[in-house]
Amino acid sequence: MEKKRLKANVAPLISHYLPNLAQPAQLQILDLACGGGRNGLWFAQQGANVTFIDKDISNLPKLPPHCHALAYDLEDGSAPALPVHEFDIILVFNYLHRPLFEQIKHCVKPEGLLIYETFTTEQAKVGRPKNPAFLLQADELLTQFDEFDILHYFEGNVGCEDEPIYKAQFIGQKRA
Repeated sequence: MEKKRLKANVAPLISHYLPNLAQPAQLQILDLACGGGRNGLWFAQQGANVTFIDKDISNLPKLPPHCHALAYDLEDGSAPALPVHEFDIILVFNYLHRPLFEQIKHCVKPEGLLIYETFTTEQAKVGRPKNPAFLLQADELLTQFDEFDILHYFEGNVGCEDEPIYKAQFIGQKRA
């Protein structure tokens, strides 16, 4: 039952584009600004080693022994730098702190994946967030992560007509 719940709650970007991973137990995953950890937990349930990072990790459930959580404020300068070439996959959802872009680029292993989905400036017209610091400009992820081969990219409404949600979705593979 728990496995079904996690599959239902994982971001559609992940469940649609990465449903079957080869040798998940060997993967090192970073769920950056993880919140409740739903996306990282999906990978953990498949046996991947997941590192969860968030300012407040109290929202995470009990983690499997092959995973761990780190309470870091990623925005105040107190967090250590992300490790270089450490992760096979980095997950970033509903979070934008531009000063982390360079660290994110460096901590993905060569041929590793970056899966990034967050709000665009269009979102401010229909709801929250409205602060431009938390909203991507058009094609910003494409520009910032141009050394990655694009496996999937979309900008637009990921909600519905009644409740639109404007986001950019990026899946890129770091070049070797």
